[in-house]
Amino acid sequence: MTFFGGGQERSDRGMWQAKQAIVTGAGSGIGAAFCRALAAQGADVVCTDVDGDAAARTAEALGARSARLDVTDAAAVQACVDEVVERAGRLDLMFNNAGITWGGDTELLTLDQWNAIIDVNIRGVVHGVAAAYPLMVRQGHGHVVNTASMAGLAAAGQITSYVMSKHAIVGLSLALRSEAAGRGVGVLAVCPTAVETPILDKGAIGDFVGRDYYRMGQRSPSFSSADELAKDTLRAIERNKALLVWPRQARTAWLFSRLAPGLLQRMSIRFIAQQRAAQATQSRTS
Repeated sequence: MTFFGGGQERSDRGMWQAKQAIVTGAGSGIGAAFCRALAAQGADVVCTDVDGDAAARTAEALGARSARLDVTDAAAVQACVDEVVERAGRLDLMFNNAGITWGGDTELLTLDQWNAIIDVNIRGVVHGVAAAYPLMVRQGHGHVVNTASMAGLAAAGQITSYVMSKHAIVGLSLALRSEAAGRGVGVLAVCPTAVETPILDKGAIGDFVGRDYYRMGQRSPSFSSADELAKDTLRAIERNKALLVWPRQARTAWLFSRLAPGLLQRMSIRFIAQQRAAQATQSRTS
């Protein structure tokens, strides 16, 4: 019986029971929320993170398995998938969620920072797809879930490298989905707006450009719950959706970006000018 495959939609309560899942970036934020949502539905989840202790804490709270996993290491990602298959005989769900971001004016980014975001946000997802998707094709079922962002659907300045990486993930996911549908495999790109997550503390190289400014935004009440996102992601998988634009009001912004890209660009330019003014004021008063 096909699980989450090629256009099928199922809604029975037991559809998640004992399904085998891997979640990357599971030590905190959206990844940890994915693990909680999956475990609550009875799935057997492996919580992975480059921070092995953080992954273990997530797993311990759920009675799940954990592993230290650096998604930039293709062989390690493959070994993680192989371990699940050896133990359980299959892999039903691959959540490629690990990610980092840099904030600030693009001219301040170093080449090392560009390479880090490419390695984690793009190659990390590619490694997950390369390890899990061929297996899912052979077994005739499965679902690949790639964490993108609204930044992958609409561009915003001062997170330029992040926008680049998330556009790549949306493109990868939609293209792969067109192939996967005929193989019984589903593909979902998750595109949230601002979610409560410590991603700004996950940079691989030094401090973020403009870290303090972007931390101010994390205290905004407009930030949404990672657990609510995770629950809606499971519903999107059940319905075999291609994109989850989240929360609901974000769909208006997405539609606006498609219908009036020039106007959106002018608004973005104005917003960046306001950000720079705010940053200058903060620098003078600090």
